[in-house]
Amino acid sequence: MKRQLNSRNFMHNEFPFFIHRIRHGVSNTPEMHGHDFVELVYVVNGEGWHQFEGNEYEIRAGDVFIINPGEVHTYRFEQGQQIEIINCLFQPSLIRDTLLRELEISQSMDYFYVHPFLNENERFNRRLNLQGSQAASALALFESMLLELNARMPGYSTLIRVKMVELLILLSRHYSFLQQPEASRRVGDSQVKVLRIKGYLERNYDQKIPLSQLADTFNISVRQLNRMIKQHTGFSVLDLLHQIRVERAKQLLVTTDDKVISVATAVGYEDPAFFSRLFARMVGCSPGKYRESIGYMVKY
Repeated sequence: MKRQLNSRNFMHNEFPFFIHRIRHGVSNTPEMHGHDFVELVYVVNGEGWHQFEGNEYEIRAGDVFIINPGEVHTYRFEQGQQIEIINCLFQPSLIRDTLLRELEISQSMDYFYVHPFLNENERFNRRLNLQGSQAASALALFESMLLELNARMPGYSTLIRVKMVELLILLSRHYSFLQQPEASRRVGDSQVKVLRIKGYLERNYDQKIPLSQLADTFNISVRQLNRMIKQHTGFSVLDLLHQIRVERAKQLLVTTDDKVISVATAVGYEDPAFFSRLFARMVGCSPGKYRESIGYMVKY
């Protein structure tokens, strides 16, 4: 039985961010768990195994990887193994896309936008590993954010956002398909753009997103947008958004005791009756029946 971690327990709504440094080993291994936030993991030192969605990958000092909301993972250690990691936990709302566009860096964020949505082999077997000055720069940013959050001096939230943007730019700089030729051959330019669009929808599923706005964000026409999404996913843009929202609703139904009407609002539907009909059509039962069949998990 997996544990479900909920951001409400340690993040404030006005500042959806948390960071801590922790050691794991044979005697201190976390349970298999999922969560409703993004987790950026940096392995400071040590080695072990990362268990993710039924697969296992070796990890070592310098590794950086991202776990998306709803994904299930833990670690495994052989005798004598341990790791020290920094966990950076945040909601996508921490850094708004408008800020990235104002800073003119949105096109350089391929690591953050694309990497988490690639298949598991590309995400972990070809993971980002930092060494030397790269590792030192990343560690300094992580530690600086940790100090700011613990001290909570005036302006700490702004400084953390700025440092987070700097960290993501640093990671993006060292992540490229040119350094991963096998991944590059499998993922063409149009598919990369679709992955970025999907990532955008994943982060903004609760917002009203007109097709024209979505197309403008990615510098393509509405016609191109519809054609690309249909070609690579088999869905229309609207159906893809419905799919993302319903998956998020399923998580909320089994990890919170929120009423169905609140869940509908949380995932972007103003009309709870429409949400219930859509959910039933896509899942095969009503939201209430789904909660009953899966069982409400205790919140941690």
